[in-house]
Amino acid sequence: MKYALMGILVAAAAQPALGAEHPTRIPVLEQVKHPHTYYWREMYMPQLTSGPSAATFSPDGKSVIYSMQGSLWRQAIGDDTVYELTAGAGYDYQPDWSPDGRHVVFTRQHGNTLNLMLLDMETGIATALTGGDAVNLEPRFSPDGSKLAYVSTALDGHFGIHVAAFNGKTLQNSRPLVAGKISEKYRYYYSQADHAINPAWSADGDTLYYVSNPETAWGTGDIYAISVSNPGTPRHVIAEETTWAARPQPAHDGKRLLYASYRGRQWHQLWITGVDGKYPLPLTFGDYDIWQPRWSPDDQSLIYVTNEDGGLALYHHTVVGGARQKVEAKKRVYKRAMQPLEITLADDTGKPVAGRVSVLGSDGRHHAPMDARIHADDYMDPSRADHETHYFRCDTHCTVMVPEGTVSVQASHGFEHKLATAKVTVGGSATPLSLTLARNELPEAFGTFTSADMHVHMNYGGKYKQTQALMAADAASEDLDIVYNLIVNKEERIPDIAEFDTGLKRFGGVTVYQGQEYHTSYWGHLGLLHLDDHYLTPDFSSYWHTGLASAYPTNAVVQDLAHEQGAVSGYVHPFDGAPDPEKDAKVTHSLPVDAALGKTDYLEIVSFANHENTASVWYRLLNLGFHVAAGAGTDAMTNYASLRGPIGLNRIFLDGVKADEPASLKAAIRGGQGFVSNGPLVGLLVNDAKPGSTLNFGADGTTIQVKAALRSPVPVERFELVMNGEVLKTFDVLDDGTSADVEAEVQVAGSGWMLVRAVAKASHPFVQDIYTYATTNPVWLVVEGKPQTAPEDAAYFIAWLDRMAEHAGARDDYNYAWEREAVLADIAKARKIYEGKLQ
Repeated sequence: MKYALMGILVAAAAQPALGAEHPTRIPVLEQVKHPHTYYWREMYMPQLTSGPSAATFSPDGKSVIYSMQGSLWRQAIGDDTVYELTAGAGYDYQPDWSPDGRHVVFTRQHGNTLNLMLLDMETGIATALTGGDAVNLEPRFSPDGSKLAYVSTALDGHFGIHVAAFNGKTLQNSRPLVAGKISEKYRYYYSQADHAINPAWSADGDTLYYVSNPETAWGTGDIYAISVSNPGTPRHVIAEETTWAARPQPAHDGKRLLYASYRGRQWHQLWITGVDGKYPLPLTFGDYDIWQPRWSPDDQSLIYVTNEDGGLALYHHTVVGGARQKVEAKKRVYKRAMQPLEITLADDTGKPVAGRVSVLGSDGRHHAPMDARIHADDYMDPSRADHETHYFRCDTHCTVMVPEGTVSVQASHGFEHKLATAKVTVGGSATPLSLTLARNELPEAFGTFTSADMHVHMNYGGKYKQTQALMAADAASEDLDIVYNLIVNKEERIPDIAEFDTGLKRFGGVTVYQGQEYHTSYWGHLGLLHLDDHYLTPDFSSYWHTGLASAYPTNAVVQDLAHEQGAVSGYVHPFDGAPDPEKDAKVTHSLPVDAALGKTDYLEIVSFANHENTASVWYRLLNLGFHVAAGAGTDAMTNYASLRGPIGLNRIFLDGVKADEPASLKAAIRGGQGFVSNGPLVGLLVNDAKPGSTLNFGADGTTIQVKAALRSPVPVERFELVMNGEVLKTFDVLDDGTSADVEAEVQVAGSGWMLVRAVAKASHPFVQDIYTYATTNPVWLVVEGKPQTAPEDAAYFIAWLDRMAEHAGARDDYNYAWEREAVLADIAKARKIYEGKLQ
């Protein structure tokens, strides 16, 4: 194959369409060996938040110490003045006050690890109790102060409970108490190695209550009790499913057990039972979460954290009568000199805009406004920083209290604006900082675009409580036009089920649609957009060891049901690694079945997966003539503190549509009218035809005119023209890798497709993804009498289908024989289609 650049004909050595793997980002706390980090890290690990995240009573019950904005704070109940106790390197969480009042033990995240620290209440000096790279957290003093229980990954990388003697200064003779057992039941969201978390002492000073999951297939596990002096066999207390949040708390009277649960509900509230676990009853009520409960020393009141106002707040609650008092930090007394940084955001015309802002202080910690919801990246680049980036939404103007010294600030407003960065020295008074976010759009000839995140979860077990209005405000700060909230289960509950609506809602310039993610990790997850009648229940299938274990319904059945409602359907977060039918232990993803049978409208190419590996499978489908369009979705859990990425991190740009016209949106998604990206804007014109178009040529072929453009807020390493899965040309990129306007001539002798893509493997704090990636949808090229053939790709999918049939046919958990027959019949039907494409 040959191409001509600006009229000069040059021979092209076809390059593989996949780039070399050299990622620079690593998962936060990658030393923890439990899978699905985006679950346990948010739902279990402490996070940097503006509001309180955990608290402990003083021994006399008159004061509390709590973690907030990375420090520990002390406040008398009934007072509104709060005193900062710690302000060292790292972020401080999970305090526990010693029974004699002399010490507070807490967890400090410093760099990419967590260790236990001891605060001397008389001197104010904090010293380390543990060290190394293990994760240590949830420390709790025994009733007499002589021992400390805590959770650690030191033994094998899994969460286990350890106990150590405490001599007033150090820990001694630390030993694992509950850890390490390998369960026989297959698990998907949890490690085969059991975890043990949430230790809490009983009044006798020998019994520890905790949460663990031996031989539990789904959920965080049940509440158990174990003797510290004579461990033996743990006593099972109560069966629960609380997504990492139960935190059982024995009362000091030795009779009652308090814990958080969403039993029969969508939100965590407090429940109370006896120490035998029988007949639990609810203690609190509300459509919001209550977490981290602690009894007062006299058992007459509680403190707990709640997200009922959206962010996090601390409440003091009397047990009898339920009177509540918010513990508010109205006056803050800092441990070090702090000053306000006044940030103002505007575009290059002077128009105020909202944006995503990250502020790194002179203390090496990230800071945010007192009322902001702080979010954290779930990956980090050790070559750039010693911990993950934290950020917040700034609605055109915001005030951040920062330590005196040099402060680094980065601000952004979506992909069509340049980033703004600044370093400013904060001295003895308020410091103003104005940042300009200049527009940086593709030339108009490439299209007029509306942007959408096709895969968002508004509420999904996170620290915060999200609303549609707040979610839209976050989207506006990211310059995102459309949000598809895919309502989905988190195991036993569907937090946003009450939000389902077949219409749309407008919040300023943002349009919100309610969609659905259908869960089956056997066949692959589906996105269902624009359902016009009802939500499809039960929302999941092929859940091992349950009454919904059957592999039926397949995704083909679900997509048929969605299409009956006029919906658009597609596969979400498809592939971390491209499936290898010859080597993989199991191949069950049903994309090739549904693509062949015409069930699937789109495939998330830019998503919570590996973009290039997913694209390699997509290219094979395109080579076989399947018009599966590119989609993009962040899989953002917008109520998370440790967010997978901000809403709109992965988005689609649709050409020539309006956000409030569902029919045109559905047609544009199905038709591949535009491009998908996590940063760069990419444009393509082939003989002035845009992506999604089909060009027809005579039998002799022709020379086509290709125009491409790139505008990016971050540098890209490769801007490439791809035809039929092979790279024809890598274009020169200007302006430090952020801009290109190119033209080329390409000789076309046979049918196929063409697209452009941009890639950068080097990390950038703005792109909170495994790497930077953008691709247009293809322009289709049809040469009369010369159809595209790809027998190797057809053989690849045939091998894939054979492995599917082998595994699905061997399953013994179908409800009826006809279910197995229906599953295998669809696979066989798809196989015949691929057999026809072998020629």
